Amino acid sequence: MQLDDIDRKILRALQRDGRMQNIELAKEVGLSPSPCLRRVRLLEQAGIIDRYVAVLNPAKIGKRLTLFARVWLKAQDEETIEHFVEEVLKLPQVLECYLMLGDCDVLVRIVAEDIDDYRRFQSEHLSRIRGLQNVKTDVPSQVVKQTSELPV
Repeated sequence: MQLDDIDRKILRALQRDGRMQNIELAKEVGLSPSPCLRRVRLLEQAGIIDRYVAVLNPAKIGKRLTLFARVWLKAQDEETIEHFVEEVLKLPQVLECYLMLGDCDVLVRIVAEDIDDYRRFQSEHLSRIRGLQNVKTDVPSQVVKQTSELPV
């Protein structure tokens, strides 16, 4: 699907506010409500709009600490990687997980209540995954930018 300027305006608006009413969205992008809704449905059907979510404030639900764990596996064979991925998908504290090219094998973003909560998570869950060789944890000192909005 080729995106035009109106599609891009719709995507930018919905990334800012996924609960925006169609009438408000149509007004913002310069369309009448019916064609606007038709475009949104096409963007959804094409998979460009993947889903709608509520973005929570981690501090308000007791998850004040974000950490990044760099993980090295004992091997990079398919079985080791698939096992690690299966296990990490079961851990709700893991918000993001990337298989990496470079120094480490995996980069994981984790939320925790505090450093003690993370330490328990690491020792009771993360470090017990079969095939894991080493974990190095980085603690950010300040959030400079954090967004889920993609440039369109």
